Amino acid sequence: MLGGTGPQGRGLTRRFAAAGHEVVIGSRSPERAREVAAGYAGTGAVTGGSNAEAAGAELVVVAVPYEGHAELLAGLQDELAGKIVVDCVNPLGFDEQGPHVLEVAAGSAAQEAQQLLPSSTVVAAFHHVSAVLLDDPAVDHLEGDVLVLGEDRDAVATVCELATAIPGARGVYAGRLRLAGAVEGLTANLIAVNRRYKAHAGITVTDLPATDRPATGR
Repeated sequence: MLGGTGPQGRGLTRRFAAAGHEVVIGSRSPERAREVAAGYAGTGAVTGGSNAEAAGAELVVVAVPYEGHAELLAGLQDELAGKIVVDCVNPLGFDEQGPHVLEVAAGSAAQEAQQLLPSSTVVAAFHHVSAVLLDDPAVDHLEGDVLVLGEDRDAVATVCELATAIPGARGVYAGRLRLAGAVEGLTANLIAVNRRYKAHAGITVTDLPATDRPATGR
């Protein structure tokens, strides 16, 4: 979990660990990562270390603030080669009018990640699940959909399955990586909704088969 000490990283760590996955929290400060990891000792197998150590995992989630996104990934090309890299970074800014979408030359944070990691398989996912609810041990059900985007069908299927680590969640194929900008940007709208209604709203896609967890699309 690159940047695993932040709100989204901590929330995903809790859910993945509770589902039986071994999680390595990474940070620029290994001491901070180990401190955070200790807080999940009763949740599952969670350890902490540097971002380079976290990049040694079988599947790696990127949960850093956008301002550190490119620099971090550029420095971990070798460690991340050949792996599925799940990017849940939202390029957003905030001003007196609220959240707004930042322009990314590559089109989206996920596309930027794929450019920086040509030997990795980048999948975009987990942008719209509330960090507050994810990291609340009293919340045992977070019904909603995780929009998953990518070029490799097997990698997309893997991440859709990973989404089920969040109790009540469903992974939904949402298109190729070139559409990730729309998904990342929608987070600004959700933040505006949640601020207005003092909620933790997510996304649900209607009219899908109730038992289906679509992992691929045409």
